[in-house]
Amino acid sequence: MERVEYASLRDDELMDRLERRDLGAFEALYDRYGDLVYSVALRVVGDTYVAEDVAQDVFLRVWRRPEQFDLNRGKFVTWLMSVTRNRSIDERRSRGRRLRHEVLPSGYEEEDVLPSGNERDDPALATVLSDERAAVRQAMEVLPQEQKLAIQLAYFSGLTQQEIANKLGQPLGTVKTRIRLGMQKMRGALQERRGSSGS
Repeated sequence: MERVEYASLRDDELMDRLERRDLGAFEALYDRYGDLVYSVALRVVGDTYVAEDVAQDVFLRVWRRPEQFDLNRGKFVTWLMSVTRNRSIDERRSRGRRLRHEVLPSGYEEEDVLPSGNERDDPALATVLSDERAAVRQAMEVLPQEQKLAIQLAYFSGLTQQEIANKLGQPLGTVKTRIRLGMQKMRGALQERRGSSGS
């Protein structure tokens, strides 16, 4: 049986496998985007426990209904952020209804304080995504140049690890190691940043 290198697959390839109930593809997507989904949810709902529930719900939907993602309508990460945003706002609204009279000033409705349609006309979502991009860029600054380049090609140019190896003229194993080590350093930097901003 062929061993699949899930980390080297593009998002759309992983989603194709997910439609065939491939658990490895699901785990790869969770590893790739779990922190981002949680972080975006946390910015919207403002509560760590609620954000964890939202992130779990989002990935449960990805697992149960992978066919809802349509590659022709845009990138997977854009769709995933839309699902996360909508689920977060739903949760915030349901909590807001319970607490509305305590939380909202007189004369305001929930719609006055909640984000709207999409990133272009939604300053709150645009700010969240901008903050996330800035945090990722800042975390990448701690990386050696070769690790930074490999990650840029993988996550911002959408190349597979094999394509990166071909482009750079490097062995596939070298590229995999650089990406793995780079992601470990970035994850540590992001967690450190999140911890310091929460203190």
